[in-house]
Amino acid sequence: MRRPRWTGWSTGPKAPPPADGLKIKKAGTTWWGKRWIAALEVVLGGDAGRLARGRTYARAGRTHDLLVEGGRVTAKVTGSRPRPYDVTIELVRPGDAEWARAVAGLVGKAQFAATLLAGEMPPDIDDVFRAAGAGLFPASRAELKTSCSCPDWGDPCKHVAATHYVLGEALDRDPFLLFELRGRAKAEVLEALRRARGGGKPPPKARRAKPRKTSPAEYDAPRAALPEMHFSFEEPPTHGAVLRQLGAPAGWSDEHPPAETLGPLVRAAAELARQLALAEPAPPPTDAPAKRKPGKPR
Repeated sequence: MRRPRWTGWSTGPKAPPPADGLKIKKAGTTWWGKRWIAALEVVLGGDAGRLARGRTYARAGRTHDLLVEGGRVTAKVTGSRPRPYDVTIELVRPGDAEWARAVAGLVGKAQFAATLLAGEMPPDIDDVFRAAGAGLFPASRAELKTSCSCPDWGDPCKHVAATHYVLGEALDRDPFLLFELRGRAKAEVLEALRRARGGGKPPPKARRAKPRKTSPAEYDAPRAALPEMHFSFEEPPTHGAVLRQLGAPAGWSDEHPPAETLGPLVRAAAELARQLALAEPAPPPTDAPAKRKPGKPR
């Protein structure tokens, strides 16, 4: 039975957002982030006003202490009372059989496996998981369980909605949280993909060659003619470009930027490396006395 709508909100001043609040800018900037937000708005349902208040809370940074672990999300949301509300979101975890079928489906499509191993989330990956019997994104209310310690029994309350929007921006930054939400760590999934691509068999052991005795005279002699090596170095169009792109690291206290302070040192080191590679003698220091050519003694 649905609980009655809560109408007893406090009329006092609302507690300010915490200093460590997760203030979002825009959730759903990637295709997987958009899919998550769409799942929130469709699966959770609820009136548009609650979702809008949840977005406001998320933008204000009222959600904090977000933790995603083993298919369970916990967070705290600072609302109208001094004590933050506890929010929990749980998704159905696929079993080992569903995960095995999903991994097999990903390996069957080389582009999917290669994209994942490269650290990206391939499009249409949810179709593979749906075919395996467990989608990545919730498609029904039965796949999603939410709770909040606030007195509002609405489904969802604005604190749950705020946590979902914050989670959507977290997914934009790290798409592998989708696996974590379904009970599998990123490392577990990638390792399963590697094993499946390798056929699950360890590489054959190389046969050990019989030891060959070497005389001291032969020790330093090459067994075959060494290949010729050729080097080509071109001076960069702009020196110190990488230092300028990286900017000042945390803790940099010098009044001058790193590119200005370290640039001459990096350029001198590069020039020395070029001379060593090309076997060019280093020029004598400017303050060294000039050597006199041998001649008749005076």
